[in-house]
Amino acid sequence: MEALLPFLFSINRCFVVPASGWSDSSFQVSSAAPFSPPLKMDVDPPFEEHYKSLFEKSIGKTRINDIFEELELPLIDLSRLNDAKPGREKCEREIAEAAEKWGFFQAVNHGIPREILEKLHREQLKLFEQPFAKKAGGKLFNFSVDSYRWGAPSATCLRQFSWSEAFHIPLTDIPDSGEFNSLSSTIKEYEATVSALAQSIAATLAENLGVESNFFVENCLRSTCYLRLNRYPPCPISAEIFGLIPHTDSDFLTILYQDQIGGLQLLKDGRWITVKPNPEALIINIGDLFEAWSNGLYKSVQHRVMANRQVERFSVAYFFCPSYDSVIKSCREPSVYRKFSFREYRQQVQEDVRTVGYKIGLSRFLLRS
Repeated sequence: MEALLPFLFSINRCFVVPASGWSDSSFQVSSAAPFSPPLKMDVDPPFEEHYKSLFEKSIGKTRINDIFEELELPLIDLSRLNDAKPGREKCEREIAEAAEKWGFFQAVNHGIPREILEKLHREQLKLFEQPFAKKAGGKLFNFSVDSYRWGAPSATCLRQFSWSEAFHIPLTDIPDSGEFNSLSSTIKEYEATVSALAQSIAATLAENLGVESNFFVENCLRSTCYLRLNRYPPCPISAEIFGLIPHTDSDFLTILYQDQIGGLQLLKDGRWITVKPNPEALIINIGDLFEAWSNGLYKSVQHRVMANRQVERFSVAYFFCPSYDSVIKSCREPSVYRKFSFREYRQQVQEDVRTVGYKIGLSRFLLRS
């Protein structure tokens, strides 16, 4: 332990790089808490300094020993949704089956141009290569003051800690900024295409349930959805800490664009599965709200990101959410979950994270027989 600490607490000063499921438990706002100012050019958050006492009491006690294997998720060609009836119906069945059995799938020919994705990645790198002090200052890119998030203030052990940083961006909060005009325009381009994709997938899943509903068009608007730009810095204790702790997403759908570093894992049949990156695919996963809305047919599954000792990882997550006042209730009877508003769900998750250190989620809303 003593031999590790000098290295651990100096990594920010020796590693400077040009920089990578809305879950309330994934990130907590830490920038408001006082911290020791890093050196001028430090890019990484000062995890080791700010959470020194947590690391000192936990290192060597929480090694991640889960056994996992690498598999490819179901791969679905979404262009077939535009085919004649036989091809379209086969694609719709594949989407529904993946939502039921995996809660995840990979999508190719999804309609988002490659040049938009590549430009988004380049702009994300520029944003995260800014010094930590500038990112944490709340004025970068004119985002809202709590947009930048890192660490986990409520963590009581390393299992509750995420070695990552993120910008959490409501899609109504994309200001034009002289320094980051290109980022702003790129996010707007991406949002226009990814929101159409989310609506299409949601409509397909609703149709599979036999529901002809305008719910998603009426409730999941641009003003209620979010982007999260993620960066996972190299971690010197990657065997003991997560890049992003195990969680489910508090939304209907999440659409993930990631680099090819890998590290995403999901829990299936009691085993952790490592998702093999596919450079041509986006990753789609079911969120808690869709599991409740489908009466448990579609699965919102636990997933996490493993920390990497040597390289940084980047991803962009789009969270397909309703308004806070939207009521989530099962489309089938008898219902597994009681009805609740999105606001109530978010408040319960936040309260659980504050009091017990992690998200409990849908089990809070189960109807007891």
